[in-house]
Amino acid sequence: MPAPKIHHLNCASMHPIARPLLEHRNQLADYRGLVCHCLLIESEAGLILVDTGLGLADVTEGRSRLGSMFSHVVRPALRREETARHQIEALGFSANDVRHIVLTHLDVDHAGGIGDFPQARVHVLASEYAAAQARRHIKERDRYRPAQWAHSDDWARYEASGERWHGFDAVRAIIDSDPDILLVPMTGHTRGHAAIAVRAPAGWLLHAGDAYFHRDEMADRPCCPLGLKVFENLMAVDNRDRRRNQARLRELALGASDVSVFCSHDPVELAHASKRTPR
Repeated sequence: MPAPKIHHLNCASMHPIARPLLEHRNQLADYRGLVCHCLLIESEAGLILVDTGLGLADVTEGRSRLGSMFSHVVRPALRREETARHQIEALGFSANDVRHIVLTHLDVDHAGGIGDFPQARVHVLASEYAAAQARRHIKERDRYRPAQWAHSDDWARYEASGERWHGFDAVRAIIDSDPDILLVPMTGHTRGHAAIAVRAPAGWLLHAGDAYFHRDEMADRPCCPLGLKVFENLMAVDNRDRRRNQARLRELALGASDVSVFCSHDPVELAHASKRTPR
């Protein structure tokens, strides 16, 4: 079976406060804010989205839908042309061509476009779905916005069970057990955070979601700009688990020649991935 065609999309530009703390000093002159790196996969099962970024209703309703904390601190650009639906239609497809949405997690900036694809089944770890529904912890009351998925009733929820894959446990094929798309539990940032592995022509792409925020965290001598480091720690529901999974992810990024690792919000990683991934 041929590897699927893959498009790298930015589905939300963001310009958080404390700009000087979000990039290393020697790279700050080129800093243009954060992105929301999503994947569009052309497969035999139809179009598949990995994360959705912000959706059309988010752009229209703004703070009333996204929440004051996210709007004030993260400061999304709210551009209609950056929504996944607009970009997919610009490629010549329709919203109904998107048959599956695979989520790293349900944070506001990752799940806002669910409602733009009414024919899609949404795939997520069961623990993430439960956390988003309950919103028990103070960190979960702002990060999850139920209005973003209120009208979606086709969910596939997975327990953290499966096989080992490149040092990670409980990895499983999803979407009719397609071996080209894997759900990789990588908890810590949220209770049910996952990475998504996609087989590409030159090897595996591993979308690590918010398991890290800056490319240098995957370096041999890892480092992270202070602002992003503080944000990672503040937003994690389990920092010990997050750090443990990040360390395992770093080992994979440094040691596996057939796996390309990238996170959701690093604009440099998005630019590099877009250039090197055949479509």
